[in-house]
Amino acid sequence: MNPLTLSLVVTGVLLNAMAQLALKASVRGMGAIELSTAAALPTALKLSAEPWLWLGLILYVVSVTVWILALSRVDVSIAYPMLSLGYIVNAIVAWAWLGEDMNLAKVAGIGIIIFGVFVLARA
Repeated sequence: MNPLTLSLVVTGVLLNAMAQLALKASVRGMGAIELSTAAALPTALKLSAEPWLWLGLILYVVSVTVWILALSRVDVSIAYPMLSLGYIVNAIVAWAWLGEDMNLAKVAGIGIIIFGVFVLARA
């Protein structure tokens, strides 16, 4: 993978991870969203006022654009597994920023993901 292709893949992964984190931030204070028709409109109105929601959606649009550019340069069988790097970014940032749990099982999983991506990148 040449440097441009690698940078597109990594940028796409990071943008996707940031979009997930922004979406999580948008619902942080809401608790579990009720799945009912009565709650749909009030929930949608509350969410539509959340800047984090809009940032997350914008990041998704940009990440898809970057991802399409990456896929035009590399096999999907190589690029798609690289998305698992987003799990690492999300786990670390969610722990540091959102106060989510980081335990030994998650650290071991992150290590396995890093090893797997390393193996795939060299294929």
